[in-house]
Amino acid sequence: MVDSGGMDANTVGAVAALTGVSVRTLHHYDHVGLVVPSVRTPAGYRGYTDADIERLHLVLVYRSTGMPLEKIRALLDDSRADVLEHLRRQHTLLLDQAERLQHTIKAVEELMNAHRKGIQLTAEEQVEIFGTTEFDEEYAAEAEERWGATDAWKQSQQRVSQFSKQDWIAIKAEGDALLEALAQAKRRGVEPGSDEANELAARHRASIERFYDCDDEMHRNLVEMYLADERFTRYYDAAESGLAQFMHHIVVARCLK
Repeated sequence: MVDSGGMDANTVGAVAALTGVSVRTLHHYDHVGLVVPSVRTPAGYRGYTDADIERLHLVLVYRSTGMPLEKIRALLDDSRADVLEHLRRQHTLLLDQAERLQHTIKAVEELMNAHRKGIQLTAEEQVEIFGTTEFDEEYAAEAEERWGATDAWKQSQQRVSQFSKQDWIAIKAEGDALLEALAQAKRRGVEPGSDEANELAARHRASIERFYDCDDEMHRNLVEMYLADERFTRYYDAAESGLAQFMHHIVVARCLK
């Protein structure tokens, strides 16, 4: 804590120790105008007030639900914004994420218990504890028939063969979080081509690239398929009406950027 003309303020090192945010990240937030120390000490040091630290915590809350830094800064700098209402929305998103994570934790615990007892769970039992997706074995067989000779399919099979159970758990959790983020963006009327939409499209592409390399053309072809194949459309639209179409719009807008 340093004195800055009668106002207590924390140095960047103190804030890093207090919050767990690295000094490097704090300097970056300062540089981009996201969280700027409000006061300067007589010795020339910059200091963070309690209000600055609250702003930092708001940034961390918004980031935890995938909001881009530029949008966070615009929100926090908007004097007309209802901070409490935004926090309520973030609270709802975090509760949704916590529920999904708790389900995954419970599934892992059940799998651990089975291993302790030397029990191999059947496929049906695994589906019961981990859940399932819209795309079943029948679809997987169809996919192999359609794309089995392609480089992408071969690359996917090679990568999948190296995935551990923890990898699959992480993939499912990330997929659930992305689907919810996309649904929330659709509900809030996020515009294709905006920073937030582009970041969501990038997250979607990154999820694909866990399996195989995906360029702009392939990404566009995939979202075209989401509209052409009713199984994909049904999967996305079950989370939010019109989500498959929204996905198509944001991916195409990002690829054309």
